[in-house]
Amino acid sequence: MTEAKIWVRYCKEYKVSTDSNHSKPQLENVLDRGLDIKGPNMAYAGDITYIWTRGDWLYLAVVIDLYSRKVVGWSMSSKMKAQLVIDALRMAIWQRKPNKGLIVHTDRGSQYASHEYLKLLNAHGLVGSMSRKDDCWDYAVAEGFFGSLKSERVNWRNYQTR
Repeated sequence: MTEAKIWVRYCKEYKVSTDSNHSKPQLENVLDRGLDIKGPNMAYAGDITYIWTRGDWLYLAVVIDLYSRKVVGWSMSSKMKAQLVIDALRMAIWQRKPNKGLIVHTDRGSQYASHEYLKLLNAHGLVGSMSRKDDCWDYAVAEGFFGSLKSERVNWRNYQTR
């Protein structure tokens, strides 16, 4: 490893950022760990992470096709509000033009339970799905993407601005 000039990069400590303690609607877990998806645009997973920039946080929301593991929508903002996840889902819909019945699976965060987000799902005939509290297995693909992004790129850079 020394000769090849490579070294182990250790992960930073995990911090929970999901606010599932709210009175907004909670959707049924339609995906229910059914990660054996048979084709594209059948099921997406969405999640949010945060990235430290000099003096402030940048929030990143992604939508990933569970078949190809491709990021099909994303959005960044200085605020972790519903608009962040709405913009990411809109990008995915615009890029992929999925058929009605596509499952969009997320955690129980307040952004995903917002009236505006649920309205967007309904307007396009998409099926919302949420994991049970403290159960990240259904959207582990998104968590894995963020883990790779942070360990391979984000945690080793100093971003001056958002």
